[in-house]
Amino acid sequence: MIDQTLDCLTEADAGALPLHTVRPAAMEAFLASLPEAQATWLRATGFAAKPGELRLLPGPDGLSGAVLGLGEDQSPHLFGALPAELPEGSVWRLASGDHDVASAVLGFALGSYRYTGVKAAERRFAKLIAGPDQVESRSLAAAAWMVRDLINTPPNLLGPVELADTARALGTRYGAAVEIVEGAALDEGYPTVAAVGRGSARPPRVVTIRWRGTKADDTSPLVSLCGKGVCFDTGGYDLKPSAGMLRMKKDMGGAAVALGVARLAMEADLPVRLVIRIGCVENSVSGGAMRPSDVIRTRSGLTVEVGNTDAEGRLVLCDLLADASVEKPSILFDFATLTGAARVALGPDLPALFCDDDAWAGTLSSAGMAVFDPVWRLPIWTGYDDWLKSPVADLNNVSSRPLAGAIVAALFLRRFVTKGIIYAHIDLYGWNDQARPGRPEGGEAQSMHAVFAALRQRFGGIGMADR
Repeated sequence: MIDQTLDCLTEADAGALPLHTVRPAAMEAFLASLPEAQATWLRATGFAAKPGELRLLPGPDGLSGAVLGLGEDQSPHLFGALPAELPEGSVWRLASGDHDVASAVLGFALGSYRYTGVKAAERRFAKLIAGPDQVESRSLAAAAWMVRDLINTPPNLLGPVELADTARALGTRYGAAVEIVEGAALDEGYPTVAAVGRGSARPPRVVTIRWRGTKADDTSPLVSLCGKGVCFDTGGYDLKPSAGMLRMKKDMGGAAVALGVARLAMEADLPVRLVIRIGCVENSVSGGAMRPSDVIRTRSGLTVEVGNTDAEGRLVLCDLLADASVEKPSILFDFATLTGAARVALGPDLPALFCDDDAWAGTLSSAGMAVFDPVWRLPIWTGYDDWLKSPVADLNNVSSRPLAGAIVAALFLRRFVTKGIIYAHIDLYGWNDQARPGRPEGGEAQSMHAVFAALRQRFGGIGMADR
């Protein structure tokens, strides 16, 4: 799952056809540059260079090229429809037009993705020439394919052990040190992860990956990433309805995104120290499963009353955050498909960002907008903190009120981060409900590009194309 072959991209093909792009303001000049027959054809078919509008260009020997309308859209997504819309098996090269080559290559690659883990692709998509200078676009696409593959893999094929093994393989590939904690050591060191996993026959794991850039030393920024890796979520004894379980293989989307960010950071050789912690677990129902009203002692020493067994993601993360806080990272992230409340507030396309540092929140928000991978900041509103009170423990894992669920979840997690550490919690959906250009239906690497762009902006590093 970590070694994708981007077979949608090729470096050379003598028979590649030209793919032109045009915006409405440049239409007349573009038409004037074409052979008269092609210009007449475009006028006759009403081509207006609207976003995503595609026309194949006729020639003396049949197909001689194509033109894609861009409108005023600057995103890579417009190019994502091309692999399926262009003739099957055809090969293309970017020709004239007002487009960014790297963005076009990335969009084309993102639109070429299909999950083929258990079913072969139904057709051969078109291919695009991407030169050796397009290293970063290839890297971003490969990381997104990895994240999508992880989320899309059926839950019987990707359990806690398989997720842990994938994380280990990724770390090993980049020369990182990898530790996997299980069994009695996990019960002792990560009691809340163990509590969530106790209901499943598939044992939980915690994976820690430690990596350092070639330009980093002991004083370099320490970036800590934590990911919720719930490989399937039944809800536990607070059982989800059947409809609510249909997409619960995606409940490890936070772990997948954390691994995607890590992959990009390691591949770009960012001058940082990087630590990734993944809680790999399944939330199931059995005689050993945690119950509503159970009280669990966490790694930090705080006790938590289980008000709802379907709020297990925050239990998985709280021990990881407590562990990460000991090292006093320069910034601490967690990624999780955590609450339906975030989706109610922001819909499926906008991950909720909770960050207690205005400068970092601004960097993450602006970076996300710049790379068309938006995140949207919501407040860590301490006025709701006492909603987590419990009469029998230090806190409850759910609120006593059915309001502000995403904020309350962030407040719960913030209890386990040492004061003074800059903390960013990203509550994401990790899924495309329907296919759109560049975004096939299924798992999605939401916030991955945004966070990577923000890390590179803050901490620098050599460009991928210069390596």
